[in-house]
Formats: sequence, structure tokens, C-alpha cells
Amino acid sequence: MTESHRHGSYLLGDKAVPRGRFPHAKAAGGFLFVSGTSSRRPDNGFAGVEVDEFGVTDLDIRVQTRAVLDNIRDILAAAGADLTDLVQVTAYLVDMNDFGGYNEVYGEYFDSRGPARTTVAVHQLPHPHLRIEIQAVAYLPDRTEQEADR
Repeated sequence: MTESHRHGSYLLGDKAVPRGRFPHAKAAGGFLFVSGTSSRRPDNGFAGVEVDEFGVTDLDIRVQTRAVLDNIRDILAAAGADLTDLVQVTAYLVDMNDFGGYNEVYGEYFDSRGPARTTVAVHQLPHPHLRIEIQAVAYLPDRTEQEADR
């Protein structure tokens, strides 16, 4: 995994390039702030999207949630952390009817001792195939901004 550290920022070469001028994560004061993360792949396709021969699109919240959490796990790993270091997550769902599937998959990764969590409905995300985006904060007690700049 290639990574670029500038001013405590993490931009991972094996993840989808952000659709703006921001890093995948930013370290500050012992914390790692993970930018909103989706199921978008490096090839700009999306996990959890199936299109049949008639052009009908099926968007699977479970597959997308799993891909988002796996992407966050990889971003944390670049900073020497893992999902157990998360202290707070905010999930953005396009449709609260997806809450059950999202919550089911979330429970595969965390139990009641996991990070504090807020889930909100939003009007839309940056692409119509996206059903979920998650931003997160991890505590990195053994890392400093200077170490992240290496």
C-alpha cells in the first residue's frame, strides 16, 4: 500500500482518489479523522451495485456497508491503527429504509463496546449509486503528527 503523508495527512494509493482536494484521513492531536468514505473502488466502480441485462440497477446496502467499513479499516491500517481504535462514527444513509441492512452489517464489525455512533438520513451522496457514506474518528495514543509526516 502506498501512502503519502503531508502535515499528518494520509492519501492511499490503492483506494479511490477523493473527488475533491482532501485526504483519506488527517492526524491531529492524537486523533485520526477519516474523511467520508464510500464503497467506491479505485477503478471508480462501486461495490454493491449490480446492473442486469435490461439496465435495472440493484443497490445492496449490505455489500456497500461492508465495503465502506473495509475501506475505513484499510485507511486506519495505514496510520498503524485498526477498527478497535475508532471512538466515533457518523453514517450517512440516503434512505432510512436501508437502516436494517446497514445495522446488521455494522454488527458484524462492532459490538456495544464499539465507537459512539450517529446515523442520519441525507438527501443524496456524490453519486446516485451510493447508499451510504461513513466518516470516523480514531484515537491514536502512540502516534503524533510528526510520526504521521514520515
